[in-house]
Amino acid sequence: MTARLFELPEIPVIPVVGENAGYPIGRIFCVGRNYAAHAAEMGVEVDREAPFYFTKSPANAILSGATVPFPSGTENFHHEMELALAIGAPVFRADKAEARAAIFAYGCALDMTRRDLQIRERNKQRPWDLGKDVENSAVFAPLTKADGWSPDPEKAIRLHVNGDARQDATLSELIWGVDEIVSHLSGYYHLRPGDLIMTGTPAGVGAVAPQDVITGEIDGLSPISLTLGQPE
Repeated sequence: MTARLFELPEIPVIPVVGENAGYPIGRIFCVGRNYAAHAAEMGVEVDREAPFYFTKSPANAILSGATVPFPSGTENFHHEMELALAIGAPVFRADKAEARAAIFAYGCALDMTRRDLQIRERNKQRPWDLGKDVENSAVFAPLTKADGWSPDPEKAIRLHVNGDARQDATLSELIWGVDEIVSHLSGYYHLRPGDLIMTGTPAGVGAVAPQDVITGEIDGLSPISLTLGQPE
């Protein structure tokens, strides 16, 4: 084996409720515009022909409860509360039943976004990386295994900032359900254990500031929290 010139920072391992071992993060896929009301508040249309995706670097993942610096280069940093899926078995070109069977666990997640940079790049038809793949921007709460929880449509998804309600919806508002997302994405990637899929955010996204405390929950899952410190 070739010796390393330097060591890389460790990527977090997400706790799993009821397990001593955690879930190591491999790849992070994110579904865009998967709630119609959120797309509308962003001034865009949803694409009902197929989901679309962007990615976040595993190195930018952190765990719920963290306190992180307010990011550089933005004057409009937004919260996005999401349901995350954790893949637990290899799957490729899956039908919906195979896709559901490949989901190991579910959890609360935050997709933190430099909205001003995302919109600037979107308007220039450029990739969204500066807006989306931000340091400390993929936040994950402990996972709940799929045999103990299901994404029923009536389950609520909510987010608060400093105790004030910002996002309040139900999973019935998902345009593409979890089976459809995994099935569709598996047509383009060999999905495997370690892959996480963030399924999109409902309406109510908004700006946050240094010292804000962000909390979120989805019925039946471990809640999530993030505290923003001062900029570095």
